[in-house]
Amino acid sequence: MTYLTRSLVLGCSLLALSACGPDEIASPGTGGNIIINPPATPAPSPAPSPAPTPPATVTPAGGCPTIADPQGLADEGTIAGPTGTYRVCTLPSRFNASSRLPYFAGVLYRMNGRVDVGTDGGPVPDASDGSSDTNVVLTIDPGVIVYSSGAAFLNVNRGNRINAVGTAERPIIFTSRDNVVGFNTESSSGQWGGVVLSGRAPVTDCAASGAVPGSAQCERQVEGSASPAFFGGATVNDNSGRMSYVQIRYSGFVLGSNSELQSLTTGGTGTGTQLDHIMSYNSSDDGAEFFGGYVNMKYFIVVGAEDDSIDSDTGVKANLQYVIVVHNTNTHDTIIEADSDDLRDSTPRQNTRISNFVFVQGAAAADGQAAIRLRGGTDYALLNGVLVSPQDECIRVQHSETIRNSDSGLDDVGPPIFQSVVMQCGGAAQFIGSNNVTADNVRTIFNAGTNNNASFTPTLTNLFVNGANESAVSAFNASTLSSFFDATTYIGAVRDASDTWYARWTCNSATANFGTGNTGACTSLPVYQ
Repeated sequence: MTYLTRSLVLGCSLLALSACGPDEIASPGTGGNIIINPPATPAPSPAPSPAPTPPATVTPAGGCPTIADPQGLADEGTIAGPTGTYRVCTLPSRFNASSRLPYFAGVLYRMNGRVDVGTDGGPVPDASDGSSDTNVVLTIDPGVIVYSSGAAFLNVNRGNRINAVGTAERPIIFTSRDNVVGFNTESSSGQWGGVVLSGRAPVTDCAASGAVPGSAQCERQVEGSASPAFFGGATVNDNSGRMSYVQIRYSGFVLGSNSELQSLTTGGTGTGTQLDHIMSYNSSDDGAEFFGGYVNMKYFIVVGAEDDSIDSDTGVKANLQYVIVVHNTNTHDTIIEADSDDLRDSTPRQNTRISNFVFVQGAAAADGQAAIRLRGGTDYALLNGVLVSPQDECIRVQHSETIRNSDSGLDDVGPPIFQSVVMQCGGAAQFIGSNNVTADNVRTIFNAGTNNNASFTPTLTNLFVNGANESAVSAFNASTLSSFFDATTYIGAVRDASDTWYARWTCNSATANFGTGNTGACTSLPVYQ
């Protein structure tokens, strides 16, 4: 036994640059001989393929970056998931000074509850009485990931702005804690609140009794917010900032009956606000809801919303172009829900126009309201679009105010407009009417447009790219309705295989695949090299 011990000690000293382990020690029956130079093992023939390179993983940053806001970021240690381990830097509950969230490898930013950007100075800010805005700007760099859980949401208050501008290669991602730690599946949703932009542009359905719709005193409370968060006013060109190349995943936390947050909520945003290249993924409520004000957005994608994909009301004036909506095969309501307000004839009246879209319905809508639902006196225009709704009716229109003739005194531009819209419909009928509107009324309005087809056979590839039948449809010049719109020579959201505006900045799922070279699966986080 003494000899064996000495042999082991000697062997380890001789092999200081090699491992000293049981594979290098003969059995005790041989007297403890040590094999210093084992014979070489012949190379296998043929040579095996190289081992695959393991996926990149993240290691945590050494600490949290410094920001301009005096409260700073709270270092809450680390969080681990399938893509690695990250430093958790928690945002303050309110940004009181303009600040920047920089991208650092190994850093995630966390919202611990509602996070306010700046302070709202009220419906009519007046520095003389201390009600002025704080004019805070929150800048978020490309590649930054912000996560949260439960009722947490980001609220950009009136008189303050967000500057969340990602790139196609490095979008900004708002997501949930479960997404970080790897718990999510294709059906996950509703794990945190969402992003809210509040402005001072005109709205209707005023919270205060006696307030005049569209006036500075007409304001509303953000839907789903437990504490005051107001929007609305009389500033048409109000600026709530910019969001570009942004993903919003797994949002829509339910606070109570008929009280939930959307992926993206705009309330009274003005024409100075810029929105483009935004993706909503698996919201348990709406993909986006626009409450009054003005919304001008290009390149918008909604995948897997469980309520309405695009919801608009309370007098919003909205223009959207290049829109892809894909419902999953589980729970969802309509693709579009639109009404002016509960009073119907309040002004401003909603007028939403969408050009160059592809809407793909999954299972039949849970509320039985067809793929597109227009009601409450709304004005609406659908242009250059493809609707695929094989298990549901296509269009439902309600209330006589929605289809009456134009009336400038009521801010009413007339019945809904359909131009170069093709549809595949299922369910009991292509068109449905109710509340003093008949199905024949709806059919007549649809057929009044040019190049419309309610019995279309889609040939879309990859769910949303035009095929031969789509390419054969003549397009309507949407720029004749607003200078916001590009005049296109094609219908649909994606002209052909060479048109790749949706690529790189999106994520993939079983519901919709946007190709390789993007941020990967929506159930995972991207790892940048």
